[in-house]
Amino acid sequence: MRRLTVSLLLLAALPWLVFAQSQPAPGPVEKPDPDRLGMTCAQILKMPSRDWTAYYSKDTTHHLAPDPSSRVVRATAAYGKCYDARTDSVAAALARNGKGPTKAARADFAQFEEALKDFAAKALADQTPPADENKTAYAALYEKQFRYEFYQEYESKPVRPLKPAPVAAKPPAPAGAPATSSPAATPAQERARSDADPVTIAKNRFGKLLEVLPDDTMHELHRAFGEVIGTHQISEPTRLAVYRYAIFILEPASPTPSVQPPF
Repeated sequence: MRRLTVSLLLLAALPWLVFAQSQPAPGPVEKPDPDRLGMTCAQILKMPSRDWTAYYSKDTTHHLAPDPSSRVVRATAAYGKCYDARTDSVAAALARNGKGPTKAARADFAQFEEALKDFAAKALADQTPPADENKTAYAALYEKQFRYEFYQEYESKPVRPLKPAPVAAKPPAPAGAPATSSPAATPAQERARSDADPVTIAKNRFGKLLEVLPDDTMHELHRAFGEVIGTHQISEPTRLAVYRYAIFILEPASPTPSVQPPF
């Protein structure tokens, strides 16, 4: 009788044992990052980075880092992690739907990033006085814009149609109608247009910042910057962003900087 009772109990427990074994083991619970001050990355990225840093530095509830300098560095690092996570999400989505960059494009961008970091490291090291910890942290944060914009360009590219749309033929001008043509711009107009171009403005500002440096430093940074801007396939908006990034690094601290933070 005892054996029968034990057997019945085992049979009754068997389905529960099978069910328990079939369930996936609970994964590790992700701990919230204390440097986010209880906020999500989406909430943090809605704030400009300098607003986030100011908010972090004035926080009195979490008591993370009493030293103001350490707080700025930790704030920019937290913002950078969220920024990278958003870029990773865009890259993963592009890979899933087949719209992402080719292997060759990714390799060229990796070389571009390496050259940009090399220039930034040299520029920060050659400053007099040397760049402080906060300037270095901000430079590392703002450099992240290029990877995000690289993938954003592919995200916004339209899908190519299978066949090109037919081009509508231009109707002929009526007989006797005078020929119309846009007047050619004068050299002065062309020069004014070029001087107002944002890339030209940034390029001139960058050149002036290089001119005040010692000759050896100027040549070293000019060569390093040439590896960034002259050897890679980059769009015109990216070219402008690179010049502005270089100006941000080289320009002395000022209450009215000529280049505003990109995010």
